[in-house]
Amino acid sequence: MAEQPDLISYDDFCKIKLRVGKVLEAAEHPNADKLLILQVDLGDERRQLVAGLKEHYAPDQLVGRNIVVVANLAPRKMRGQESQGMLLAASTADLSQVILLTTAEDIAAGSGVS
Repeated sequence: MAEQPDLISYDDFCKIKLRVGKVLEAAEHPNADKLLILQVDLGDERRQLVAGLKEHYAPDQLVGRNIVVVANLAPRKMRGQESQGMLLAASTADLSQVILLTTAEDIAAGSGVS
């Protein structure tokens, strides 16, 4: 089998910390056409996430939802706002459809995802 350069090891995968986050607030980014700013409860802390969801979700559709968050991603500025993690979503190749990965049942914010 030919080596695939984009493969990661199991040990690398284990470094990714996925946690359930409950969206507390969501608002349009004031300086971007496609971004929303989310305030998310991760159980032991509150984080701000900036996500390119505006074309697919209205802010009020996100509040109260449990989403899957990459909790140990280094913070990054996006159009002047700091994003302190990344949410997981599935999308078509052309991004015409984007669906958040959510928990099927209610579970406490901060719960691990494996």
